[in-house]
Amino acid sequence: MDYKQEFIDIYTAHIKREGAAQLLEWMQKTDFFTAPASSRFHCACEQGLVMHSISVYKTMMEKHFDPSKGNDESFAVCALLHDLCKAQFYKVSTRNVKNEETGQWEKKPYYAVEDQFPYGHGEKSVYLIERFMRLKTSEAVAIRWHMGGFDDAAKSGGFSISAAYEKYPLAVKLHLADLESTYLREKKTSDVR
Repeated sequence: MDYKQEFIDIYTAHIKREGAAQLLEWMQKTDFFTAPASSRFHCACEQGLVMHSISVYKTMMEKHFDPSKGNDESFAVCALLHDLCKAQFYKVSTRNVKNEETGQWEKKPYYAVEDQFPYGHGEKSVYLIERFMRLKTSEAVAIRWHMGGFDDAAKSGGFSISAAYEKYPLAVKLHLADLESTYLREKKTSDVR
């Protein structure tokens, strides 16, 4: 399947604001369309990041879209770009793994994290997007907090995430779509185990 073209088709059909074309052009100069979505969990494979982004978009549209509210652009922005921080984030490396059948050690590829810009997860995505295109406040908050309780700031016991979810329903919808995509829809999508 041509995930890159599917992503571009969704992106260009729904995201029309100023700077959107420049952001997409920049993304095509990165490894966004070939990168994994994780190091070994969901979509830890070539094109995993774009596969995951499309999955989150489809989940959000199926579960939370209300045509009467006309928020399809915000849904596309949040779902397609929430993990932009993972572009230029992983590198292919190798490690020794024991072959259980032969007892021999073999080199196996895996994805190692090589974060060139350690700025946080959601924060980094918001920063990268806003270099090209303005986000609505609800979009920025949704992308910032899409990791929910897995976010390092949430783990430290702050209350910002609760306030964000209470004030911006879009943030809850993105988080739920990300969770469902990751843990239910993307099972067995990883090349690395």
